[in-house]
Formats: sequence, structure tokens, C-alpha cells
Amino acid sequence: MTTGTTKGRMSIAEAVDSLLQDGMPVRFTAYDGSASGPADADLGLELTSPRGLSYLVTAPGDLGMARAYIAGDLVLHGVHPGDPYDALVYLQNHLRFRAPSPSEAVTILRSLGLASLRMPEPPPQETLPRWRRTVEGLRHSKSRDAEAISHHYDVSNRFYELVLGPSMTYTCAVFPTADATLEEAQAEKYDLVCRKLDLKPGQRLLDVGCGWGGMVRHAAREYGVRALGVTLSMQQASWAKEAIDRDGLGDLAEVRHLDYRDVMESGFDAVSSIGLTEHVGIRNYPAYFSHLRDRLRPEGRLLNHCITRQHNRRQQIGAFLDRYVFPDGELTGSGRIISEAQDVGLEVMHEENFRRHYALTLAGWCRNLRAHWDECVEEVGEGTARVWGLYMAGSRLAFERNEIQLHHVLAARTVDGEDGFPLRPSW
Repeated sequence: MTTGTTKGRMSIAEAVDSLLQDGMPVRFTAYDGSASGPADADLGLELTSPRGLSYLVTAPGDLGMARAYIAGDLVLHGVHPGDPYDALVYLQNHLRFRAPSPSEAVTILRSLGLASLRMPEPPPQETLPRWRRTVEGLRHSKSRDAEAISHHYDVSNRFYELVLGPSMTYTCAVFPTADATLEEAQAEKYDLVCRKLDLKPGQRLLDVGCGWGGMVRHAAREYGVRALGVTLSMQQASWAKEAIDRDGLGDLAEVRHLDYRDVMESGFDAVSSIGLTEHVGIRNYPAYFSHLRDRLRPEGRLLNHCITRQHNRRQQIGAFLDRYVFPDGELTGSGRIISEAQDVGLEVMHEENFRRHYALTLAGWCRNLRAHWDECVEEVGEGTARVWGLYMAGSRLAFERNEIQLHHVLAARTVDGEDGFPLRPSW
């Protein structure tokens, strides 16, 4: 049932209802006093201002809804903003839009008013559209990559401590059991990577895109490896250096604020890339894998850990993720990752999918954000905290529904047929 009708003009609730295939499944209310959907629904959507309406009208789809939600003009009732997962599941299952005819679209826009067609200033958390960023610098140039990484990772180290937990690890964990804690799962992830790389005391490890140094510190502490990590985030590098000193690992571990393309040392026994490939750009895979290959000694190993598509077609990430979370991010399937590694002469020895593990990881991060919501808001502002809750809950749902995956690809720099591997996996 829709309420709030004005004679000769559609209310906001009526306009929204007219675009739905099966009616409003939740309670929807708008600032003009109109409402639709079940009055006793557990979940509610409230449009609080004309600005929110303009966001929805001028950017239909996930970008407009995200803008309104992040700005506080579209409120979700019945869920916590730190973890809106339940609402996203319900809306994805039950909210079905249809495309209006041209005459219907004109009627709706006339009812809503021409002022709604003026796009408001986007929330401050939004970066420039992809085409504007291209005008100002080539995609995946060193300077543009540095800006993209800074946009996402230089938010606040304290914020990341609250959301990620003590491990300060912002990549998919590996859960040895379904009831393992997030910290146990992150430790298992690092250890699994070390075992796959067959690390031994005295060996040299290069970790590209090292984040806050979790892999570098684990390899040095648990395996006696001399580990070098590089990151484009100044805040990550600063935090990692302090953690290395705090752990007394300065004689084995080092983190530099550096682009991986500027690492010129070679002869490493192993290279780990945990969560970097998503930022490289698909067209740059040949140069990426070639550079990592050249850092390895003969029979050295490479472990590539990255988010992938469930198919191998090239597909850019959605507008919300591109503008608010991962500017210039690109994903493809594990088949493309494997073929690109093979095409530069690496021998792929093993691949493994951790899709369900990433869903569990994201659920843990959302629990942390919700538990520390007030402190997170104080640290970065409510808009940014809303971005993170929305992005992490939405990503959890995407992993659960096999829309995206997470793959390990393990390869060797095989020379004259010698790959350094035993006949069967040892990890």
C-alpha cells in the first residue's frame, strides 16, 4: 500500500513503487510524508531530503543509492551501519526494478520536480570518475597508482587497527576450521603462504604490496627468512617499520615505501604478492609477472594471492567500488592469471580457491567495525565509516554468491626443467 498521494501528482513513494516489479518489500518512507511497503516490516528505508532524491535520480543504480546512503540522506532502519549485510541480502533477493517506458519516465520526473535533475555535489569520500582520472594521468602509471593506493589505504592506521584487529592484515584469511577466530585464520594464511613457498632460515623473501608488514614479520619470526616488503602507502610503511622494531625483527625484516616496479634487487628465493594484483591492471600483467620472475633465482617460487572473477572476461569493477573503494581496480578470472604467468615463462604448479574464506574474513571485519563503531566514526567520520560497512558487507555477499573469488597461484622459475619442487606438495 502506498500513502501520501497528491492529486494530479505522484508522491515519492508512488514514483518508487511504479518502478518496482513486485512492489516495495520493505517499509519505505520519504520526506514528503509518503510511504509504501508493509508497515510492520523489520527493515526500513527512509529518504530524508531532496538532496537524497537528486542523488537517486541523477545516478540510477548502485552509485546513486550509495551517494544517498553515505551522505545520510538514505537511512537503513533495522540494521547497523557497520554491518548492513542482512539488509543487502534481503534487498538483493526481493527488490526488483523494471525499466519505465519513455512516457512513464517523463511522468515520474515531472512529479518529482525538475530540481531533482540537478546533481548535488557528491560526498567527499568519492573520487573522480574514471574518465576524469585518465585525463589527469595515465591509468596505472606510478603516480596515478600511488594516488589510488593512498585514497584507500591512507585512511587512518588507527581505523584499520579497529577494523582489522591485532593482525593488521587486510587480505583474505584462511580458516583452518569454521569456528577459528579471525586472528587464527590470518596467522594460518601467512603460514600457508610460507609453507607453499617452502621458506627456510637464511633465505630471502620479497613481499610486494606488503601492507602493514604482516607477511614480512611472520616469515622473519617463524621461518628465519630475510624479508623485504614494499608498499605504496606511506602510512602502512610507517606502521610496519614500528611493528618490526617492536617485535625485535630489524635484523631480518625491512619494509620500504616503494613501488614494486622500482625493486631492482634479484636472486630472491621467493616472492609473495598478497592482494596487489587487483591494483596492477590487466593489460600490465605481462610486465608485472615478468618483473616478479626476474626478481627470483632459478627454481625460486612465486605465490600470487588475489581476488578474481568467476569468469576470465575483462570486466571493470562497479561504479561504487571504483569511486569510493578501489579506484582503477580491475579483476579477471584465475585462468587469465595462470595464462599470463605461464606466458612469461613461469611454471604454474598449483592453484587454490579461497572464496568462502573471504566471506568469513569480511564477516569478521564487519563485526569489528560494528563493535568499534563510535571510535571509528570519531577517527574517520561517519560517511567514511558508512562506506566501509557498505563495501565490506556487499563484498561478503558477492563472495558467498560466487560473483567473485580469491585464488592462490603458485609458480616456479623453472630453468632447464628444474623447478625445485618435490614430486608431491609438501605444505
